[in-house]
Amino acid sequence: MAKAEATVEELVGMIERGELRLPEMQRRYVWRSTRVRDLLDSLYRGYPSGAILLWETDERVPLQELAISQQANPYASTRLLLDGQQRLTSLSAVIRGVPVTVQGRKRPIELLFNLEHPDELAFRREVNENADDDRGDDEADSSDDELQRRLESMTFVVATRKLQQNPRWVKVSDVFRADEDAPFLERAGVERVSDPRFKKYSQRLARLRGIRRYVYRMDVLERGLSYDEVTEIFVRVNSLGAKLRSSDLALAQITARWRNSLETFLAFQQRCARAGFDLDLGLHLKNLVAFATGQSRFLTVSSLTQATLEQAWKASCEGMEFAVNFLKSNVGIDSPALLSSPYILVTMANFGHLRRYALGAEEAESLRFWVLVANAKARYSRGSSETILDQDLATLRLGGGPAELLDRLRLHVGRLDVTPEELEGRNQRSALFKTMFLAFRQAGARDWTSSLAIGLDHAGAQHRLQFHHIFPKAVLKAGYTPREADDIANLAFIGGRTNRRISDAPPEKYFPGLLAQHGPRIFEAQCIPTDADLLGLSSYKAFLARRRETIAARLNDFLGVSGGAHLVFAAP
Repeated sequence: MAKAEATVEELVGMIERGELRLPEMQRRYVWRSTRVRDLLDSLYRGYPSGAILLWETDERVPLQELAISQQANPYASTRLLLDGQQRLTSLSAVIRGVPVTVQGRKRPIELLFNLEHPDELAFRREVNENADDDRGDDEADSSDDELQRRLESMTFVVATRKLQQNPRWVKVSDVFRADEDAPFLERAGVERVSDPRFKKYSQRLARLRGIRRYVYRMDVLERGLSYDEVTEIFVRVNSLGAKLRSSDLALAQITARWRNSLETFLAFQQRCARAGFDLDLGLHLKNLVAFATGQSRFLTVSSLTQATLEQAWKASCEGMEFAVNFLKSNVGIDSPALLSSPYILVTMANFGHLRRYALGAEEAESLRFWVLVANAKARYSRGSSETILDQDLATLRLGGGPAELLDRLRLHVGRLDVTPEELEGRNQRSALFKTMFLAFRQAGARDWTSSLAIGLDHAGAQHRLQFHHIFPKAVLKAGYTPREADDIANLAFIGGRTNRRISDAPPEKYFPGLLAQHGPRIFEAQCIPTDADLLGLSSYKAFLARRRETIAARLNDFLGVSGGAHLVFAAP
């Protein structure tokens, strides 16, 4: 294996000219903007950033497109990028100022550089800077002053419209495109060389551009290696470093045996996305393995033949289509965001296949019930997810159905109903939070201003669903912990505009106006008590206790359970 070195600028040029290509075995570009931000910060400070692994070959091998535009390869031989795709694609996008393609969508990576950044390293990484993060968090819970202090401690941030207006923050791509500092200095109000900021800002801009001279060490595999050998090296290198998920390594092994299969996998992934279920490719591969081997682990992928893979893939696609359609039409779950684990889809796909997609009305209702309760009780998020999934797959292979799956679930979680105590201490990451949304939506929950029914797909930031702290965190800051403030019983579903209007107002201030306008139904749909004696800060814990009781009752009605482990089907 040869050793070489190249600067970031040289590597970016190689990508642009098409001299560096991506083999089919590689996963797609997946980095979020915050990862790119942290990479830039590390290179700016001269920190180590790993090595690049290349393979130069004359062999015709399956390729895939990089997530960034490239010219045609002008050479007969091909340099394949085996390790370093995420870093080099990110650097190419930022330095060239071109967008990347992520999950079929082109988007720019906009980073801002703080001319007034502190000299010392900022260790805080929790700032939610941009729309990359779709959690729907309550932005009103952080004061402008607090957010500004946190941003000023950072050197690079993901761009926001508001921050771009600050002359001390400059676009990183603009700095790389420009050879002169004058436009950035003038915008920051530096008019004279004697201004002490002139030297500081100029040095920092030069240091930023110096990232192009950062040197990467490259390991280059010899030409004589075969594609299969290189795949094995790729898997071993990434297994030792734990850089890739098991599904990424499995993809490398699958595409080595079934050449040009990645395009087939991605086409089906896009079909599911168009149906509203944009699922990770790794889940489709796990479903493929489950259909091929009867279990979900990737350990035996290397032993599967192309014929076995092709047959299992066809069957797994039919199973996944059944699972998606059943979730949407029979269960009312129209987005994977409402699943506590996507593994539920694998179990459903295998069940449908084993039943030859012929279900009677009673069995379909039993499957619906299992899905709802397994989702609420986080069946595949307790303990080893793959072990639990394999237990359920084994149950189905032995002829079991929803009743047997429910027996396993009952052994796993105990009672199937939800108790108020079970809600205590839970937050928006809980599986019960997702079921709470489903139950409230079924009950007719609406936004408190526009009266739009709550939904995940509303257009426009003003109507996009957010979760709102009924008692705002700013109000609770003095007497309660963040864990108490984020309690699931303090959260409600409303639109962005309503959330911003309420801001930090306590419920005793904003409830009366909403009650006068809409009546109690607007709160009852989300199990929110409106008794005046529960809306003061001193009654916060009593408010939580009351609401937990009503939420638990609503969830049990929605799920169709009562009496501990006893099963009661809801009326169709």
